[in-house]
Amino acid sequence: QVQLVESGGGLVQAGGSLRLSCAASGRTFISYTMGWFRQAPGKEREFVAGITGSGGSTYYTDSVKGRFTISRDSAKNTVYLQMNSLKPEDTAVYYCVKLRGAVGAKLPDYWGQGTQVTVSS
Repeated sequence: QVQLVESGGGLVQAGGSLRLSCAASGRTFISYTMGWFRQAPGKEREFVAGITGSGGSTYYTDSVKGRFTISRDSAKNTVYLQMNSLKPEDTAVYYCVKLRGAVGAKLPDYWGQGTQVTVSS
């Protein structure tokens, strides 16, 4: 069983920045491919970013490339999502996930409870 707890959401103006954190349980965290999903009002959940267990590979959905950065600190069992140049269309509930597989994986098998990010125009 893996437990994921997000923090760091909030309200920010367009063009601003936020950093989300996700604390994970599990003795083998370093082996987990981790990621972030989001769900905007009235829309389906979508993949945002992923990072392999070693942290050596990261991948993103096209709409956030160049603006968002996923990283991890395995000593702290924590994954981060640095979000810069935020846009109103980034408004969503953001979920930390453990992903099945290695680099390029986009299928979650564990979800956090979500944290709200609201970007005002």
